[in-house]
Amino acid sequence: MLKRFISCAALALLFAAVISCNKKEVVENQAVDQSVSSRVQALGFSPEDIVETDGGYLVEGDIFLTRDDLYKPADIHSLFVGDEEQYHTTNLVTGTPRNIKVYIKTSGGQALPASYGTALDVAIGRYNAENLTLSFTRVNTAAEGDIDITKGTGNYLASAGFPTSTGNPYNSVKVNSNAIGNGSSSTFINYVASILAHEMGHCIGFRHTDYMSRQYSCGGSAYNEGDGGVGAIHIPGTPTGPDADSWMLSCTGPNVNRPFNANDKIALDFLY
Repeated sequence: MLKRFISCAALALLFAAVISCNKKEVVENQAVDQSVSSRVQALGFSPEDIVETDGGYLVEGDIFLTRDDLYKPADIHSLFVGDEEQYHTTNLVTGTPRNIKVYIKTSGGQALPASYGTALDVAIGRYNAENLTLSFTRVNTAAEGDIDITKGTGNYLASAGFPTSTGNPYNSVKVNSNAIGNGSSSTFINYVASILAHEMGHCIGFRHTDYMSRQYSCGGSAYNEGDGGVGAIHIPGTPTGPDADSWMLSCTGPNVNRPFNANDKIALDFLY
């Protein structure tokens, strides 16, 4: 198994097929300065359609970078430039075997619906069923949590980040339940579970499966980002072509369930 540290960069997951109007709003926002565009490209992201938002910039429709992230040195060590495979960031959660405690706010002000707690239990169960060196446990207070899941708003449905340079998982997931909706059916619960599992994947160091061409899951034009970046290292044993239904694809549609496919399981087992 590969053991590395991980650098921090905030990511936001936008589900284009769910709220295409939000994606259009992102595209039509005012252009940013050329200096920002250049730094975004140097980090390995598309310089097209960058949107300035609260605290930073939204790039590629679903990735959030803080202003500080823009000026961190790009680490291109061990990068593999390819098509659509499984990718991880330069660093990973360390200190394994390790249990990661997850809190979700489902009561009080700005709480998520109770159904999201049920969905988190499903997402945690998916990870724990893989018998990794990382396991997850749901806790009852934010003070206990390594990852806190709370309500968020913005031009995305959920946002997360990469773990700290000290090898800890990224500690915050924001979920825009106003955009996602609410429900009690198994279809809806599995849909939200897939969203949460995706964000938890970012928290432990996974990048999007279609990192090199978001066209595969999001549509639009293809963009090959080259070898500059915050870390997009190919995971051996995962395919060199499009990987349908991967839990780490950039975009999804409403009520889509994405449990781990065979290649996802290879990727998880290789890293943890």
